Amino acid sequence: MGQSVSLVGTWMQKTAVSWVVYSLTRSKFMLGVTVFATLFPTALVSLYGGIVADRYNRYKVLLSTQIISLLQAVLLTLAIVFFKQYAVWEIIILSAMLGIINGFDGPARQSLVRELVENKEDLPNALALNSSMVNLSKLIGPAIAGFILERFGDATCFGFNAISFIPVIISLLLMKLPKQELKPKTDKNLKKEFAEAFFYIKNTPVVISVIIFVGVISLLVLPFSTLTPVFAKDIFKGSASTLGIIDGVIGFGAFIGALFLASLKQGRNLSKVLAINTLVFGIGLTLFSQILILPLALLFIAVGAFGMMSVRTISNTIVQIHVPNQFRGRVISIYLMVLTTMMPIGSLLIGAVSHYIGVQTTVLLEGFLALIIAVFYGRYLKKEKLKKEEQSLLQHQPEEVVIQA
Repeated sequence: MGQSVSLVGTWMQKTAVSWVVYSLTRSKFMLGVTVFATLFPTALVSLYGGIVADRYNRYKVLLSTQIISLLQAVLLTLAIVFFKQYAVWEIIILSAMLGIINGFDGPARQSLVRELVENKEDLPNALALNSSMVNLSKLIGPAIAGFILERFGDATCFGFNAISFIPVIISLLLMKLPKQELKPKTDKNLKKEFAEAFFYIKNTPVVISVIIFVGVISLLVLPFSTLTPVFAKDIFKGSASTLGIIDGVIGFGAFIGALFLASLKQGRNLSKVLAINTLVFGIGLTLFSQILILPLALLFIAVGAFGMMSVRTISNTIVQIHVPNQFRGRVISIYLMVLTTMMPIGSLLIGAVSHYIGVQTTVLLEGFLALIIAVFYGRYLKKEKLKKEEQSLLQHQPEEVVIQA
């Protein structure tokens, strides 16, 4: 419940940041720079954040990052109130600060999730329910932000985000968790520890394939969200409320997608669901890019967001299920590094490309790329399935048949 309140504030701030930056600069590229400033520092420090999550108490690390995030949100609010004319560069600097905090927060948070679920068979459903909470806040936050931006101004959005950290900090303080088995702090150096994690990933096909998949999608398709302020202001001739509605509908589609994932029965082939839902993502994005009627466009982007939900939730679930505890912090940090490296680079790329060919054509290309990636990933899964079936047949044949073969 505490995290739900905090996430509403986070999405209010995200919507306000996009609107303020585009309103002041009218630059699609600067929208990409803002996303880059938030995510790229996360990529730089997330590897070390994974080691911290494995070596130190994850609960205490998470509590510390939440308190520091509260201070960052307060600074951003004060900057908007007192130095509005320099807001763009202040937002970029403070976004970079938040990115560094998230580099430690992410591995600790993701690693802690598994400790909160007693029955490990419930983990996929628990992660999907957690994603439902995230996307419900993504539905509510932008809608509230659009209203507040028009009625009370951007500083109110940033201020609410600062206050919203208080409930999640209180909820963390109320938690009672089993004692975490910590790694010895001096047994290995950083290079050896990550060599172990990379070796594990390299020799676990299901993990390395999903990490590569997430990297490609994050670079070429997920950055479409960078351009939603341009669709709101220029394509649909709207206001801050229009941006709030678009981002809110994306959140609604993702929320329904998360509920769908949470309802999946145990033992379902998650990789196959990931490939199918990526196809849905591509179809929705392609149709949204070409529609000029707002209600119809919202319908298609909701469909796309339904499919998009799988990219992060299922990929995260696959990693959580297959990685043992002693590697989890480091492997998750590598997973997050791929995600947070590709997303900001993709945002810069999408911002630059859209400047030359237009936002609608850019998002159309992203939709096509999602379809292509889904097809290739599906073919890879089919090959892996055939390979496993052949290995299984060989293992179950009588010894004399194997010798004859």
